Amino acid sequence: MTYAVPKLSTRPTARVNTVDIAGTAWPVYKVEALVLGMLVFVGALAFTASLQVAVLSAAAAAVAAWWGLKAAERFSTLRK
Repeated sequence: MTYAVPKLSTRPTARVNTVDIAGTAWPVYKVEALVLGMLVFVGALAFTASLQVAVLSAAAAAVAAWWGLKAAERFSTLRK
């Protein structure tokens, strides 16, 4: 009879801060990036009155915030 022994990683893993939304744990950086994207969308739409500019600028801000906050969250939790 053969069996497999699971190999556990000894690498430190990052523990991400989460918030509960509708019973699902969301990382805080994702919620912050989405809120920032909505704020940029509303601000750009009010300032330029152009839906195309508002959507593109909000998407760019949300993606940049998502990636940046994810990297910041990962590096800060690994150093603790």
